[in-house]
Amino acid sequence: MNILILGSGGRESAFAWKISQSPKCQKLFIAPGNAGTKQYGTNVNLKVTDFAGIKTFVLSNDINLVLVGPEEPLVKGVHDFFLADEQLKGIPVVGPQQEAAQLEGSKDFSKQFMQKHNIPTAAYKTFTKDTLQDGLTYLATAGLPVVLKADGLAAGKGVLICLTLEEAQQELVEMLAEAKFGEASSSVVVEQFLQGIELSVFVMTDGTHYKILPEAKDYKRIGEGDTGLNTGGMGSVSPVPFADAAFMQKVEEKVIIPTIEGLKKDNIPYKGFIFIGLMNTNGEPWVIEYNCRMGDPETESVMPRIESDFIELLLGVAEGNLNEKELTISPKTAATVVMVAGGYPGEYLKNKVITGTENVRESIVFHAGTGTDGENVISTGGRILAITTLQDSMFTALQQATADASRIYYDGMYFRRDIGFDLL
Repeated sequence: MNILILGSGGRESAFAWKISQSPKCQKLFIAPGNAGTKQYGTNVNLKVTDFAGIKTFVLSNDINLVLVGPEEPLVKGVHDFFLADEQLKGIPVVGPQQEAAQLEGSKDFSKQFMQKHNIPTAAYKTFTKDTLQDGLTYLATAGLPVVLKADGLAAGKGVLICLTLEEAQQELVEMLAEAKFGEASSSVVVEQFLQGIELSVFVMTDGTHYKILPEAKDYKRIGEGDTGLNTGGMGSVSPVPFADAAFMQKVEEKVIIPTIEGLKKDNIPYKGFIFIGLMNTNGEPWVIEYNCRMGDPETESVMPRIESDFIELLLGVAEGNLNEKELTISPKTAATVVMVAGGYPGEYLKNKVITGTENVRESIVFHAGTGTDGENVISTGGRILAITTLQDSMFTALQQATADASRIYYDGMYFRRDIGFDLL
């Protein structure tokens, strides 16, 4: 099979690494890819939202399956674009259609969906510029801390946890009246704050059947001890010790099944991944958010634990027979340490030469924000590399990933040395 992956980050690197191992994979293309994805397939200089360019490439390279990594092309309707085109409609796309992608593309849509289908989630209200005064009044009655979420896509930065009423009211004004997150915050969800410990649960579905992939926990804050600014993710661990069989059964019964059934009841077709951000509150799962794709850096910890042929699973999603496919999961622990640019998540250093990746012994180096300059691999993004290892114990995995990250060098290099230590 000839397969095209859309995307350029660590998640897409992990997909490419896994897919390239399948005997079913004849040719693998990654658009646009990065300096690391070249070792698994061929990079293609295409933007993930250039649907016309993607069409031309898919037809001229006899592509049999398209796997969509990031959320933006899904929310903008890449799957619908394929279905509406006579030449493309027979080529399967793994990733939901535009309406289903609203589970991530609109916080208000997803909250309404959860409420309608009795899926446990925090109490909320949604406000716009026109109802800003009502929002300010509502905040005065809401408990603290309170969570403000930009309704649309804000590159992972549109969620604020406010500790005081003054802060919450000021942020609401900035989001709605001053467009703090642009179009994304033209409406804002004000939500009750849930206390507990977070984890990510991943589901593959063909719209009827589903498989639960390995769960993971990611670490969002830039600083050790979970301090400082939020980032796209500084590391991840899978499995998650507190997500035992009893807890995961609750997740399946109270969240996963009602989600799949709710999509069916609402006549929303869904072929792809559902990423469920959960809070474990006193042993009960509460949904914080849905995403319509796999997480990053969680994918880098999830993929090494999947022992089955990943292309078989993707075909199961595309062909509607996922229930007939086998999913085997390794009992080992995967740990991922993300290496970022100096200054990230603020203004960060770019175009720094990366050395030492060849010294990494026991880990996989997944590239994220990297490119090439002649013979050199250079940094191009905020999150640069994801170092993942698979080991028998969590302690060994965390130690190994951290040690291997230390073997790599670039100017301004930074990574957290405490990923997963709260779970030990």
